[in-house]
This record gives sequence, structure tokens and C-alpha cells, in this order.
Amino acid sequence: MEIPFAENYKIKMIEPIYRSTREQREKWIKDAKFNLFNLKSNQVYIDLLTDSGTGSMSDRQYSKMALGDESYAGSSSFYELKETIKNIFNFDYFLPTHQGRGAENVLFSVIVNENNIIPGNSHFDTTKGHIEHRKAHAVDCTIDEAFETQNENPFKGNICLDKLRNCLESNNDRIPFVMITITNNLVGGQPVSMENIKQVKKITQEFNKPLVIDSARFAENAYFIKTREPGYKNKSITEIVKEIYENIDGMTMSGKKDGNSNIGGFIATRHKEWYDKASVINIVCEGFITYGGMTGRDMGAMSQGLNESLDFEYLKSRCKQVEYLANKLDKYGVPFQRPVGGHALFIDAKKILGHIPIDQLIAQTLAIEIYIEGGVRGVEIGTLLADRDPITQENRYPQLEFVRLAIPRRSYTNNHMKVVAFTLKNIYDKRFEINSGYKITHEAPILRHFTVELEKL
Repeated sequence: MEIPFAENYKIKMIEPIYRSTREQREKWIKDAKFNLFNLKSNQVYIDLLTDSGTGSMSDRQYSKMALGDESYAGSSSFYELKETIKNIFNFDYFLPTHQGRGAENVLFSVIVNENNIIPGNSHFDTTKGHIEHRKAHAVDCTIDEAFETQNENPFKGNICLDKLRNCLESNNDRIPFVMITITNNLVGGQPVSMENIKQVKKITQEFNKPLVIDSARFAENAYFIKTREPGYKNKSITEIVKEIYENIDGMTMSGKKDGNSNIGGFIATRHKEWYDKASVINIVCEGFITYGGMTGRDMGAMSQGLNESLDFEYLKSRCKQVEYLANKLDKYGVPFQRPVGGHALFIDAKKILGHIPIDQLIAQTLAIEIYIEGGVRGVEIGTLLADRDPITQENRYPQLEFVRLAIPRRSYTNNHMKVVAFTLKNIYDKRFEINSGYKITHEAPILRHFTVELEKL
């Protein structure tokens, strides 16, 4: 008999979590103006809002924290992180930031100007927010198959080469660079193939445009290249990552994802001109160039975490847990974006609550029902997150309406995943009893989903 799969770690410390009653949750979400971000953490049983900074760190990461050098300038923890980034990604120039959106702010302050166009594969919320805040435009060039949730294309995160070429030919003078996001979060944590990355690079070289990678989940993307793309089965994650970043001009990174850290991020580049200009912004907005809004202990933890993320057995255990939840939902007929991504399951809200009018926030309605039913907090990836069109101020209705269930790294057991699955099953079974959604009563002009206030219809 074959020995079954098990995680490549054991639990050393626990944090208690508590169940609540349905009546309590109904009151709490109403008091929160039906915004899941407004809930207190002790009002949530299983928190799948995000995998950003919410995972469990290793004993070796905590050891690095104890050794952190808190010197304002020239911290040894900075130089350790610099060496790690050089070894993994082969970039000579790097600046630490407090997290990924800090990295975007620093880099985009240097290379994005008003009326620019930035082509990419479904820029995520803060990336698009930083672009539009500068009165520039993010253009989505993701392949069409990404928007067919039951399509099993193994690399639905890919950039459509024809869309990219057409964008470059039509707007060449307005495009400062092209951006690839790995994995493609907005369409379901879907990976980008090595072949696609190389073809995109070939096109950007043809048009003399830099290529930047949003690298938050670079290791998970490398895992899918190894397990799904021909020719990579026998290559290590380290080798695949090095191949991804060959000749890439720069990267932004949230260390709170595949850095396995609770805080931190960075930008890295091959261009000294970018580095010199970004250093000024970093000092103004983040901190001195050898700490950039991070403590020495956090730089040490992220350096260790980046190395741990290259462990195939760790990546396998992470992705297997997402697969476990997917298999449970398959059994119950609950639709989600296929194939399974790396960090989350994306529940197809249109296929569950498609009878609710689109302007009543289908995905947010489903997310609220999931919380009320089981105390499980996910997040809407749909109309709220899409924001209003900056020119017309009309709601943007994306092709996909998802509830993302992002699984923190090394934090929950498969028994917790069973609770999540049963919660979704209960809602799916009574979906036609849910007949109305919500309307917006207050919203911010950008990135509104974080602070929006809603009223039940």
C-alpha cells in the first residue's frame, strides 16, 4: 500500500480560534456595514481573507528575528537579504519596502507618468490603483481562456501575445514597460508558463520595452511550471526561478506572500538609473535605503522565508491543501475557477447567485453569506474590487465575479478545509433562497473595497 501524502512540517505553536453563533455573525456583519474588512479578527472563525502576511513562520525565521540587526544604516540584516535576492533572482540593485504596495509606489513613482499605458495580465488591485492614481491606464492582455471558469487550461494566467502586440503597436509611445503578474491573482491564482514569459520578453525586446514582474507568488508559479509544463519535471524550483528572471528588467515583491513573512517587500532591478531615482523616493516614502520601512528582524525573517519558499516539498504541501478543498467542493458541485491555483480557491459567484442583478454586487453577497453561514471570511474579487471607471465614474463590471478563499501558509488543517467545504455546500444547496444583494452607501474614490459601506436590499 502506498504511504499517503502528508505535510513536510509539524506544529510547534498554536493560536486559539473560536466559533460564534449565526445570530452573533448576523449582528457583527451588519455593524461592519457589510464590509468583511471591517470585522474584528475575533469575530472570524476561519480567516481566508488573504494569504498576505497571515501565514505561520518557521522556527528558523524566528531565529533570524532574534539575530536581527536594527542599525539605521548598514544593517547586516539588509546585506543578508540583498545576498538572498541576488542568489535567487540575480538582481544587483534592490530596495526594501514595508510591503508590496510600497514597492509599487516607489518604482511607479520613477517609471509611470500621466497618460501612460501599462499592459499586463490582470493587474491586481493595488497595482492598478497605483497606475490609475498617477492618471495612467492598466490594460489587461490576459488570454481569453482565463475568463472561462470551467476551462482546464493549465496556464490561464498567460498574457495573450496578440493582445500585447496590438497594444504595443497602437500605443507604443505611451507604454513605459510591460508587467507580468505571477501567479495571476485576479483570474484565480493561475500560473504563467515559462514559454509565455519568454515569448512576452521577446516581444518587449522587439519594441524596446522593459519587462517587470509582480513577483508576489513567484515560487508557486515555479511549482506549476515544474508540475504542468513539459520539459521542467526534472528541474529544481531554484533552477526554474533563475530561468524565469533571466533578462527581466525589474521586479516588485510582497514578502508577505512567497516571502513567507508577516511584513515586508522590495523592488529589484538591473538598471542603475531606476535604482538611483527610486532610492530618493524610497527615502522620502519608506525609509533609508538599507531598511526601507522594515526592521532588521523582519528583513532576516524574509530572507529565510524566501529560501524556504524554494523547497518543493513545502510548495507541494501548500498546493495540496488547496487541492484538498477543491476536491471537497467538486463533490458538492460548488463551481470554482479551474484548474486549481496555488494560494486560493476562487468561487464562481455568477454560477451560484447569477439570478441576482449584477448591480447588487453578486460576489460580495456570496462572501457575506459564507461568513454568516460558517464564520468563514473570504474576499470579493468582482465589481467592488474593480472600482469605478476613472473617466466616466460608472461601475466597472468585470467578466468574472469571484469570492476568493485565500489559504494562509502553514496555518490551517484539512479539518478546517472541511468546515469551509460544508459551509459552501450549505449555501449552494439553498442558493435560490438568496434573492437580493447590496447597494453602496459610502465609497472611497480608489481601492474602495477596503473601506466601502453597504446596505442590504
